[in-house]
Amino acid sequence: MRILMAGVSGFLGTRLVDRLTADGHQLTRLVRHAPRSPDERQWNPSAAQLDPAVIADAEAVVNLAGAGVGDKRWNDSYRQLIRSSRVDTSTTLAITIAGLPAADRPAVLLNASAVGWYGNTGDRTVEEDSPAGEGFLADVCRVWEAATRPAEDAGVRVVRLRTGLPLHRDGGMLKPQLLPFRLGIAGRLGSGRQWLPWISMRDWLDAVAFLLARDDVAGPVNVVGPNPVTNAEFTRELARQLHRPAIIPIPALALKVVLGGFAQEALTSTRVLPGVLTRSGFTWTHRDLPGALHAALTE
Repeated sequence: MRILMAGVSGFLGTRLVDRLTADGHQLTRLVRHAPRSPDERQWNPSAAQLDPAVIADAEAVVNLAGAGVGDKRWNDSYRQLIRSSRVDTSTTLAITIAGLPAADRPAVLLNASAVGWYGNTGDRTVEEDSPAGEGFLADVCRVWEAATRPAEDAGVRVVRLRTGLPLHRDGGMLKPQLLPFRLGIAGRLGSGRQWLPWISMRDWLDAVAFLLARDDVAGPVNVVGPNPVTNAEFTRELARQLHRPAIIPIPALALKVVLGGFAQEALTSTRVLPGVLTRSGFTWTHRDLPGALHAALTE
C-alpha cells in the first residue's frame, strides 16, 4: 500500500515505519521541517496547512502525532501542547481527506488515541463501547477522537487506536523504570492496586498492520494485551526478570512532587480489554506479562 504517515519520529512511529517498510509498503512521511529526503512532505498542522495532493496519492493514512504525555513535568503550557499536538494534526488530516473528491480519498485513516479515554475505571473492566471517563487525558481523548469525524462522515474507514502501554526497553513506560529497578530502589506506585493495560511492542505493531488490512473494522479499538495486571503485579514481575528487589514503594505524595500533574494519571487504574481485536480474530504473540517483559528487555 501507499501509506502517508504522521508522527514518524516518535517512540512508536519509528518502529512502525520500520515494520511497514519491511512489509513492503511504500511510506511517505509528513514532517514539519523542509523535506530532507524524497519520501518526506512538509505540513504545518498548527496552521491547518497540508497540500491535498499529498493525501490524494495515498491509499492509507496513519497518524501517530502528539507530544509525549510522560516526557516532561506537566504545567499549563505543556497540557495545552499535549492537547493541541493531537487535535491539530487529526483535524488537519480529517478535514483535508473530507475535502477531496471521493475517488481521491484514502481507504482508511488509522488515528492514534489512548486508553486514557476511559479515565479511572478502578477494578471495573471496560471495552470499546464504554463511555469516556473523567480527567485531563479523558478530555483530550474525547476531542482527539472527535477531530477525525470529518473523514468518517466522508465515508472513509476510520480506526481510532486506543493504545495502552507498549513495552520496550528504549521508551514508553518501561525505559524510565529500568535504572531505579536495577539499582534496587524501585517499587510499586502508590497502592499498587491500579490496573495497567500493557501490550508488547511486537503485538502493537502486529495489531496496527492487522487493522490496516482488515477493511471490516472501524471505530475505536483497544490496542492492549488480553490480560491486564495491577501495578504491584507488574512491579514484582519486572523485579524478578531483572533479578533485583523491588521493596521500596513510592508514595502518591512523592509522585505528585516529582511528576506534578502527571502523577494523578500515573496512579489511575485502567482495566481495559481488547474487545474488538479479540472478536476480529487477532492473535497475540504475548498474551501474558512475563513473556512480553522478557521480549521488551531482550529483543
